[in-house]
Amino acid sequence: MSIDKNFLMIGLGVLLIYLGAKIAFSFPWYESNIPITGQSLAVLVVGFVLGRKRGVLVMAIYLILGLIGLPVFAKGGYGIESFMGGSGGFLYGFLVGGYFSGVLQEEGYGKRFLHCIFSMAIGTIIILVFGIAQLCSIYGFEKALQYGFFPFWPGAIVKIILGAIIIYYFPKDFCLGKRL
Repeated sequence: MSIDKNFLMIGLGVLLIYLGAKIAFSFPWYESNIPITGQSLAVLVVGFVLGRKRGVLVMAIYLILGLIGLPVFAKGGYGIESFMGGSGGFLYGFLVGGYFSGVLQEEGYGKRFLHCIFSMAIGTIIILVFGIAQLCSIYGFEKALQYGFFPFWPGAIVKIILGAIIIYYFPKDFCLGKRL
């Protein structure tokens, strides 16, 4: 019995994002109730490595698992409440950010380190824009920035650099999108 490489990589991708959600912390000096997690880093790396089609499939499976009640999101979150609350926009952003990360890999953005930085930065910006947009609809623009941007930008920079290092040195033979 052999395991198909696609199924294995998709399953590992979902697992990696789940584990990224378990790396969660909040800064006591920020009033945000949304934790800083490893999810966005995992989403962008998985999207990049698997390419746009498989990457978006991983994100969709991950989001569906949380929607149907498995506690896969940060702080053990799950259900429709997670999508309707303050972290919902970030969850939607995972789908789009992961997709575009895969598109950039397929376009050859893994050959140079600065391209890897660019890829991770674009994905991060997409996730933040979706997150802030939903927070705007709940709290208004000023509070959205206070809860959804200011606490995250220092960690986002660190995750962009870390993600770029990971995808730059990741063996290109394992990338499932268009070959680099």
